[in-house]
Amino acid sequence: MRFCVAPLNGFNATAAKADVGVILDYETTLGKICKTFIYMAIEDFYSNRNHSTMIVPHFRDSGSDVVAAASAAIDLLKNTQVMAILGPQRSIQADFVIDIGDKVRVPIISPATSPALSPHESTYFVRSAWCSSSQSKAIAAIVKKFGWREVVFIYEDTNHGSGLAPFFTEDLLKGNALVSYQSIVSPAANDQILEQLNELKKKQTRVFVVHLPSALASRFFQMAKEAGMMNKGYAWIIADPLTSLLDSETIEAMQGVLGVKADIPKSDEVKNFAKRWRKRFHKENPDMDITDLNVFGLWAYDSIRALAEAIEQVGVTFPRFNKIANGGNLTDLDAIGTSNTGPSLAPSIRNFTSKGLSGDFKIRNGELQPSAFEIVNVIGNGVNTVGFWTEEKGISKDNLAIVWPGQTTDVPKGWEFPASGNKLKVGVPVGAFSELIKVGKDAETNAVNVSGFCIDFFEEVLKLLPYHILPEYIPFETLDGQSSGTYDELVYEVFLQKYDAVVGDVTILANRSKYVEFTVPYSEPGIATIVPVKDNKTEYAWIFMKPLTVGLWLTIGAFFIFTGFVVWVLEHRVNKEFRGPPTQQLGTTLWFSFSTLFFAHRENVISNLTRFVVIVWLFAVLVLTSSYNANLTSMLTVQQLRSTDMIKKGEYIGFHDGSFVNAFMKGMISGSDNYRIYDTLDEYEEALSRGSKNGGVSAIVDEIPYIKLFLSKHCHKYTMINPTYKTSGFGFAFRKGSPLVSDVSTAIMNLREGEKMDRITRTWIGAEGCSAADGLESLNLDRFTGLFLIAGLSSSAALAIFLSTFLYENQHILASSASIKQKLYDLARAFVKEKDDLSKHSETTDEIVVTECPSIRISCDQEVTFSQDQGLSTTEIEMQESNS
Repeated sequence: MRFCVAPLNGFNATAAKADVGVILDYETTLGKICKTFIYMAIEDFYSNRNHSTMIVPHFRDSGSDVVAAASAAIDLLKNTQVMAILGPQRSIQADFVIDIGDKVRVPIISPATSPALSPHESTYFVRSAWCSSSQSKAIAAIVKKFGWREVVFIYEDTNHGSGLAPFFTEDLLKGNALVSYQSIVSPAANDQILEQLNELKKKQTRVFVVHLPSALASRFFQMAKEAGMMNKGYAWIIADPLTSLLDSETIEAMQGVLGVKADIPKSDEVKNFAKRWRKRFHKENPDMDITDLNVFGLWAYDSIRALAEAIEQVGVTFPRFNKIANGGNLTDLDAIGTSNTGPSLAPSIRNFTSKGLSGDFKIRNGELQPSAFEIVNVIGNGVNTVGFWTEEKGISKDNLAIVWPGQTTDVPKGWEFPASGNKLKVGVPVGAFSELIKVGKDAETNAVNVSGFCIDFFEEVLKLLPYHILPEYIPFETLDGQSSGTYDELVYEVFLQKYDAVVGDVTILANRSKYVEFTVPYSEPGIATIVPVKDNKTEYAWIFMKPLTVGLWLTIGAFFIFTGFVVWVLEHRVNKEFRGPPTQQLGTTLWFSFSTLFFAHRENVISNLTRFVVIVWLFAVLVLTSSYNANLTSMLTVQQLRSTDMIKKGEYIGFHDGSFVNAFMKGMISGSDNYRIYDTLDEYEEALSRGSKNGGVSAIVDEIPYIKLFLSKHCHKYTMINPTYKTSGFGFAFRKGSPLVSDVSTAIMNLREGEKMDRITRTWIGAEGCSAADGLESLNLDRFTGLFLIAGLSSSAALAIFLSTFLYENQHILASSASIKQKLYDLARAFVKEKDDLSKHSETTDEIVVTECPSIRISCDQEVTFSQDQGLSTTEIEMQESNS
């Protein structure tokens, strides 16, 4: 079918006629819609302005066929010599026509949305619609908003359908989600669709993204409804252009579906145009009930106006084509030649900006630039707008009011473990401690039997899930029953999709998390050390000596004696309490010094130098006694253990073979070969009992779950030092993005808070019998060097001042002509002799010494009056005699 539009009344009759081809699928709704839009665009553009050119459209029907579309393009170029072609509509048709346009240098303005068609590869191709890849970010944002981790991507088995897949997959990964499965639908499929849907029902994922043409999507959703996949728990998202081309029949089967489409502005201009368009369209198509504007029609409207602007600028040239000279057998394309206006017309259209009915109509490098996407929800007989998405701001609303399939407002979880589906393939390690995980096989049936703490815990977790999961345990072993590799290799098998999960004593590590997703830990985290318990009764009897080292004890004793000596030197000449026979003076001095330990000294000191020395010494004693009490209390509360820096002492440390702790600790003690590797708990016990000097080890370093398992059997001989290094503990490993991770993690936390956790632990590991402790060491002299330095200097300074004063008072002895021996003898007599003013401080035994009261009269042999002059700094003593 071919026809053109004759100039209407009011148009410039002298305007140069610009022939333009239009290729549409007349039998499709979109073809009929675009036809009306194109008519109206030409009328609106030329009716209200002066113009020197005028587009004359020449319509052709492609019949939804690729060959027909190519034939229509050749016909328009050869027989009509059009300056440009609008269309075809579908990407698969446009692919051929674009090649023809490049050949003859004629612009092809097509709404083809396939990313496989690139305007960058063809200088005469202009995409007049948004590329379908631009909506992948909007769909990925919806998936991320609802926390879905996996989706199934369903698309048509064409280049157009598959073109969106790589962009969508990449954008999903950025949001921490993935395409778990791709379902490809043949354009001619009927019964095969139902078969594919039944296969999809067997999978866990319940989120589906559909990228199908309108006719195929109608059949697909009708069958999805028959398969029971439009019920509660399912989530469906459709992509454009399907969202923009929904019809009443398709909508009836798509209740609750979400869709994205280009946002149409709600301006007054658009509203007024919509009224005119509805009237016009219904007049031309009375059998069709279309009331909403279609964005593809608006793009066609704006494209015609853009083309008209470009033609008005470059004009119409004659001849229109530069034909090749006759000669030889020419093909149709060779006979057409090349366009004379195309090279100047194409650049004007490929970079064009205007304010159109569709909004900001901006073409850059031949590509119409996208802006905002509208998020719609299929409800009832139409669609409701529930939000918008832009690349700058993301989704416009925090809470989208959506009615999901099954007429529910509850957000679908996004996955479900199908009752009729396959079992959960669970990989289990071989060669682990049997109490944690033990793998065996039935001799008759060869069935795999697994048991242990990890298995019991995992199966209790499965019971807490809101759905039924049947695990199938698969040992990670060779044909002869040996382990197939390390735990890292076992975890990597999940990444390779050999297993759905791994259950066992698998530690959560950063390098493993690159390939799998772990649940929250279900064991106590950390690396600790096993050491032998010191069972020495002799040591316990003398434990009160342990808080301080021998050197510190000797130093304290020496300072007691030294301080006592200094006090005696400073006091014995002026203080009666420090006089008497030599033995009495020695006893008083030692008593005074050692009684300061308990602050029980009763002797008064008179000299200010003595007071200074005693104050400093009492402070030192306070610090020493406090430190002793604290350390002794800790030692009595917590049993003394060996030091953790055994490597520095040349002692051997043991590790579990195959454990990550082995490599971890080797890195911590690089440069040392003082480590030994063991496989079993019995080997642990044997190595520890032999000791480092007899071919064994002084300690075992391992993860806390293994240590507690060992101590449950040997608690009386060994104990655990608190963790030195932190780890994340054991966890269950699943595939990246597995929806099971969240639910299993929640079940783990619930199980750990209940009594079943204790029951499982007691069954396989045993009751808690050994508590962790920190290794405590005796306090040594180094920690109190400053304290003794202060006390020693204080006493020495006081002693030096006293000696200086004493020698000054007895300088006449030093200045005499006596021999040195005689001088020393005289100085000694002066030293031990009572000082002249001693009577001012203490008299004979009949005297009463009063130091506190300012005025007291006492009757004895004498009347003694003490009075204090307020103007003096010392007490004035006045003695008066009286008769009895």
